[in-house]
Amino acid sequence: MEIPWQQVNPETLTGIIEAFVLREGTDYGDHEKSLEQKVDDVRAQLERGEAVLVWSELHETVNILPANHRFDGE
Repeated sequence: MEIPWQQVNPETLTGIIEAFVLREGTDYGDHEKSLEQKVDDVRAQLERGEAVLVWSELHETVNILPANHRFDGE
């Protein structure tokens, strides 16, 4: 189920984004970025509608996915 990011408490949203960018295997290319830069990048993607917050009832987790990602409504 998609969660409107605008309805999430700003501190909670930052925590979700930080957890997302700190996951092992997240690749940002040839240039290293600070945690703050990575969080800002993901927040901008949410604001532009390029990424969405998704709640998985099955796993009871929140994830950030590309907006064009097909998900099964978890």
